[in-house]
Formats: sequence, structure tokens, C-alpha cells
Amino acid sequence: MQLQQLSLVDFRSYAGLELEFEPGVCVLLGPNGRGKTNIVEAVGYLATHGSHRVAQDAPLVRIGAERAVLRALVRNGDRNALLELEINPGRANRARVNRNAVSRARDALGYLRTVLFAPEDLALVKGDPAQRRQLLDDLLVNRAPRYAAVRADYDRALKQRNALLRSAAQLRRARRGAQVDLSTLDLWDEHLARAGAQLLAGRLELVEALNPLVGKGYGAIAGRDEASLDYRPSFTPSTAWGQGSPSPAEAELYGELAAALAAGRQDEIDRGMTLVGPHRDELALLLDYGHSGPVPAKSFASHGESWSFALSIKLAAFELLRAESLEPVLILDDVFAELDSTRRSHLASVAASAEQVLITAAVEQDVPESLTGTRYRVGEGTAERER
Repeated sequence: MQLQQLSLVDFRSYAGLELEFEPGVCVLLGPNGRGKTNIVEAVGYLATHGSHRVAQDAPLVRIGAERAVLRALVRNGDRNALLELEINPGRANRARVNRNAVSRARDALGYLRTVLFAPEDLALVKGDPAQRRQLLDDLLVNRAPRYAAVRADYDRALKQRNALLRSAAQLRRARRGAQVDLSTLDLWDEHLARAGAQLLAGRLELVEALNPLVGKGYGAIAGRDEASLDYRPSFTPSTAWGQGSPSPAEAELYGELAAALAAGRQDEIDRGMTLVGPHRDELALLLDYGHSGPVPAKSFASHGESWSFALSIKLAAFELLRAESLEPVLILDDVFAELDSTRRSHLASVAASAEQVLITAAVEQDVPESLTGTRYRVGEGTAERER
């Protein structure tokens, strides 16, 4: 897969920008704060419809503008696809593929795939569970865009169910424990369990596929194979599953999730929120030092080990997509300056083998000498290819 052209209108610091990219290594050079990350953020947004820097769309639109427009020409094998995405903060985004409007923006997913590694990825190890769940869901959509609809269905059911539980809790408090009509809660339980089982099945299969790649990658970087992933649901399943156990089928997961919702209903009514489901699950990142078994990297990993773990996860995602004939564009946003020589060397060797890699760096010296290719100079609202 190759990104051939990128056009930005009113995105971040760019009133307008047109860039052509070559296969192989493409390096965006320029002082910090000039807009290098804005460019690769736009590429990532076209691929995932989300930013690695902010949770909301409003900061993506240039100050004074109402909307931003991103366009990309992508080549995958012998086919080209022209993608266009209009970002409308507070309203639905709109998308076109090959100049044809699609009914939902998510229908444009899958034409461009990326794996991005950035300093923010340290939060995968040290941050909240939500960031690790987001990692899994973004990779699920990268592998199979249908999961965007699954995730949207789950989020919709969760929102409706939480609204009902919150209203019930408020009414009970106002009437001092009076019974509340919750006849529609069964319906939302059904919707949540169905979509949740699909999402959970996808996550479990993904973790199973990632685990050996993460262990191998961490071993190559740190010199020992001691890293692993363990998916931990927000409820106690009736049979053991997770690390070292086969993943259950979707029908079984539906039954487990439906039972957990039923068992916890009274507690959820009292607290006014949904307490079990994929939105509260955890992806545990574990390190095994050979003493008393695996321990959470969040609590025990050093700064260097945290970098190694974050890097091994992102490279595992890249290798997984590549093995499935979906080689993504690899994006490395200002990371080489953060890495020691061992990690720099390992990352450079993977980048050199990629079909296309976009790299941002403040100075040329931050980029390993082995990564020769096309250079672009980024200034205030401009970016030009070196001749």
C-alpha cells in the first residue's frame, strides 16, 4: 500500500497543502512546532477517522474555519482509490470514495491502512485502560472495516442503556426508592450483549494473534522474550479463557455477557451506569522477570522497558497486517530522538523493509543513516520536497 498524494484544506495549521509521496522512506524535516505532526496526523485520520493526539475533532479544524477537508490518493496493488473526508465538528463527517459520496463516513475505512508510532504511545503502557482498548479497536477496524459498524452499534446501545439507568437512578432517589418502569432495559441488554459479543470475539482473536509477535519483538529489542498480553473482561466468565486458554465462540460470549448484565442489574440501577462489557475491559501488558510470574508493566516497567513494550506492540500490529497481505503505511512521528541505539537500530531495520514509511524529525541527525529516501522541508504552513 502506498500513499501517493495528500491534500489538506483548513486542517490544523494548513490553510492549504498539496504533497506527493514516493514509495519507501519519506522524511518530513523541520523545527518543532512547524506542522510535521499535523501532516502525519491527517494521514492517520484518513485511515482511522481518529487522531492520535486529541479525542475531539474541533482542534483539527484551522482557527477561523468551519470545516477541514482531507484528500488522499492511495495505491493498493494495481488499484488506486481517491479518498476525501470532510471534518465537521459537532456534526457528522462526510466522506467520498473515487468522487462518489458514501452514506456513512465509516464506509470509507479500509482503503488506507496505517500503523503509527509516536511518543504518545508510552501511554499504552503507563496510561488508562481506555487507551489500550482503543488500540485494539483501531487495529480491529484496520484488519476488518466491518468492526467500525460493530463498535458504533455497541456505543449506541451503551449510550441508550446508560441514559435509561441514569434516569432510573435519579427517579428512585427523588421518590425514595420507588419502583421504576424498566421494561425497555431488556431490549437494550439484548442489543448490548449482541454487539458486545462481536466486539469481544474480535478483540480476543486479535490478542491471540498479536501475542507471539509482541513477545518476539520485545525479545529482539530487549534481549529476552518476556512480554505478553492478557485480555481481562469486566466480569468473571463461567469458564477460564484468556492467556493460555482457547478463545470462546461469539455465541458463548453473548451468553456470558447477557448473564453478567442480568446478575449486575440491581447494582447498575443503583449506580446509574453499565458496569460490565467491552467498554470496561482491560488489556494487561505483562512482563516476566523469571521470579514469581508475570507482573503488570504499568507498575513494574522502567522507562526503557516501557518504550520497548510500546514499540513491540506497534511493530507487532505492523507485522500482523503485513502477514495478512494488508501491508500498511508505517508512520514514525518524532520517535527516533527518543530511542537509544538498540531500539533505534531495530526500528530502523523494520522501517527500511516497509513498502512506505513516513518519518517526522526535527533534524536530519535524528534519522538513522540507513533510512535514505525522499526528504521534505516543513515550515510555517508549508511543506516542500527537496530537489
